[in-house]
Amino acid sequence: MVATFTGYRRENGDIGVRNHVAVIPTSVAASSVASRISDLAGAWACATPHQMGTTQPEPAKRQTERVLVGIGRNPNVGAALVVELGTEEIDADDVSDRIADAVKATETLSIRDAGGTRLAVETGTERVTRLNEEAKNARQEEADTSELILGVECGGSDATSGIAANPAVGNACDRLVEDGGTVCISETPEFIGAEHILAERCTDETVRQRLLERVAEREDQAKLMGVDLRGAQPTPGNQEGGLTTIEEKSFGAIAKGGTTPVRDMVEFAEPLPSGGGLVLMDTPGFDVESVVAKVAGGAQVIAFTTGRGSTTGNPIAPVIKVTGNPKTWEKMSNNMDVNASTVIHGESLDTVGKRTYEEVLAVADGRRTEAEKRGLEEFAVNEIQPQELVEVSE
Repeated sequence: MVATFTGYRRENGDIGVRNHVAVIPTSVAASSVASRISDLAGAWACATPHQMGTTQPEPAKRQTERVLVGIGRNPNVGAALVVELGTEEIDADDVSDRIADAVKATETLSIRDAGGTRLAVETGTERVTRLNEEAKNARQEEADTSELILGVECGGSDATSGIAANPAVGNACDRLVEDGGTVCISETPEFIGAEHILAERCTDETVRQRLLERVAEREDQAKLMGVDLRGAQPTPGNQEGGLTTIEEKSFGAIAKGGTTPVRDMVEFAEPLPSGGGLVLMDTPGFDVESVVAKVAGGAQVIAFTTGRGSTTGNPIAPVIKVTGNPKTWEKMSNNMDVNASTVIHGESLDTVGKRTYEEVLAVADGRRTEAEKRGLEEFAVNEIQPQELVEVSE
């Protein structure tokens, strides 16, 4: 029997596990106003402040637009207010229209046209309150897990990640795929050294070549900064956690995606294909940016493994923290949702994987994660580096 959850059915057929009103700034210049509006409106309003400027090179601008539109179109969003200073190259009306294509209530707000910060905050608060009335019209209904997209992430990894937390999440991912759901794993630099294993699991040659090309590009970018990733472990925190090489980390990292065939590989924040299976996304290794990209791609829930501990959350999608380190579970239990360290003491991976999958379903059904309880809502957009701008424009 396929598992189910109760979510919010959207007019375009998507189903969300939360019913947020997103307050989306088009630049860093509008981010503080968006945050203030969200704070005044109430817990159902979620701002997505970010660091991108009012003017960006064209490839960077396209990527930022893709993130902002994707966030607004995420099934967890019932309505959206797009906020601009009024001098940005990214047009709030265009972003709003593209979000509205998903049959959602949207409005825009220009800080300049509103009369400055104080009046913009007042006007924006009124508008999100009105949008919330629209969002509350979403009907709640039962859906099976074939409609669920789970993004998986790791951060603050240590030796326990590869032997407990990541395989446990991977087991949960296999269960979701078996039930018809979709899993997305990203952080391309953490494929390095294990990319040949993922490549053998690709369902066709096109996906295989795309994977190998993206890994080579990420490795070349590191070399331009004087870093040779192969055979080394450049991250001090991972070194302290007992990981000696990036290959060792990568073997553990890819375990969190499970064992099913790799169906596709998409670009940063590109819409994730529905229909079930394992999908890769090309993102950097920065946890916050990588999580944001998967949520912009449509993931409704994130499972995040951490050995040394992490407090990363997301304003739009609930983030489930899974640790395989007994000391981290003890010291940071109010940040963790699943204790996978029991594997070290003899509990089977299959049992812990089942428990992890049950937690994913419970969160999809409405259970609040520890990150949600504590208002942990990090958000950042990946900034394309100069060498990438050349590659993208060629």
